[in-house]
Amino acid sequence: MRELRICLVLEGCYPYVHGGVSTWMHQYITVMKEHQFVLWVIGAHACDRGKFVYELPDNVVEVHEVFLDDALKLKEHGNQKGQLHRINRFSEEETKSLRELMECSHPDWEVLFHLYHDRKMNPMSFLKSEQFLNILTESCLEKYPYIAFADAFHTMRSMLLPVLYLLGSEVPQADTYHAISTGYGGLLACLGGYVYRRPVLLTEHGIYTREREEEIIRAKWVIPSFKKQWISFFYMLSEAIYKRAFRVTSLFTNAMLTQIQIGCDAEKCRVIENGIDYDRLSQIPLKEEDGWVDIGAVVRLAPIKDIKTMIYAFYELSSRMENVRLHILGGVDDEEYADECYALVKQLDIKNLVFTGRVDIVQYMRKLDFTILTSISEGQPLSVLESFAARRPCVTTDVGCCRELLNGKEGDNFGCAGYCVPPMYRDGLAFAMEKMCESRRRRIRMGKSGQARTKAYYRHERMISEYRKLYREVEKAYGRDWI
Repeated sequence: MRELRICLVLEGCYPYVHGGVSTWMHQYITVMKEHQFVLWVIGAHACDRGKFVYELPDNVVEVHEVFLDDALKLKEHGNQKGQLHRINRFSEEETKSLRELMECSHPDWEVLFHLYHDRKMNPMSFLKSEQFLNILTESCLEKYPYIAFADAFHTMRSMLLPVLYLLGSEVPQADTYHAISTGYGGLLACLGGYVYRRPVLLTEHGIYTREREEEIIRAKWVIPSFKKQWISFFYMLSEAIYKRAFRVTSLFTNAMLTQIQIGCDAEKCRVIENGIDYDRLSQIPLKEEDGWVDIGAVVRLAPIKDIKTMIYAFYELSSRMENVRLHILGGVDDEEYADECYALVKQLDIKNLVFTGRVDIVQYMRKLDFTILTSISEGQPLSVLESFAARRPCVTTDVGCCRELLNGKEGDNFGCAGYCVPPMYRDGLAFAMEKMCESRRRRIRMGKSGQARTKAYYRHERMISEYRKLYREVEKAYGRDWI
């Protein structure tokens, strides 16, 4: 297979922050030495430009950064690269697509790509147009008759402005556009495919639309009357890449079934499980008995990881058992949330709990007896697989494919590798940790099961081999005229 120039489209992760997806991405690029990679990355804040926490591999040949808050700086006559045109009237076809965009239904993205990328239309032209106000007024009369028009106006503008801004982005040239999520990243991949007539691929670690749905339901910044609209907005963005992508991959079967349920063609879908460096972790010795049971949580301090429930559960465990310690191993993803976690530990006067910050997991794993994951949402967590490779069983919440990792999928007879409880269930987590603490023999047995499962199904070499097959499949399908 010849060298490809692959554009990886990323949103809110690599190379700006540490975490499971970022670790996966860095290892992926590093191992795929035979290809060149262009990173097309979406960040929230322009002040983060160039602030990478990873040293990029040599085969990363370009980085294109796009920041959503730059959209807020747009003026009516624009300040994006290139001349942005303002027009007073839209064609019938353009108005129809813009209306469907506002309704979060099924816009013709080709029309919108042409309007905002090819013609470099200023996003503010539509948002200040008579058509925009007419469509919004009709929508309010039909759907939100008792809601203040100003609330609807500002909600719709904040929803549409980032999308219209992104459509005018400069597109890096590549042989294929490989998005690592739907949402804004998926939309940019579709734009790249449109501009250069190249194939589009999608790999979802978690189901982006479901994650945004859970976030919006809990969000205080969303006006309750418009939560359904925001949820529909992200489903619409997912539909765009589900339709355009040549192949769509996920990490486990239930995730693939969810993609199909949301609207992706089943013929496009593939499962490629995550993989970890088994050899590096499998040599770690078990912790020697010292009278303590040490629990590790390899996790970023972020709301979606639900560290507060972990803290409450450990508080309950500490009231039942002596000589237990909790080590929370990971960096800060959300400063405000991290401060709340520190304050909670102080308020509860919890002993034997330490926030280590980011550490060398291979070295620190020597100090641990088992690990815990309390996330509200996950895909296929690398931290669980790494724990298994090191013969440490896990207590996890029943999210993503955690239950499948602990108990095995169909045909897997390696045995149980831990306990799985519902998310945000403090008493259940405390009870599961207590059971794990009670018996070293049980921990060793479960750890062996997890290690055997990881060795058989979740090695990094196997995962990379599957993605190389995927790129060969694209090359074969698009033939000699691909370049």
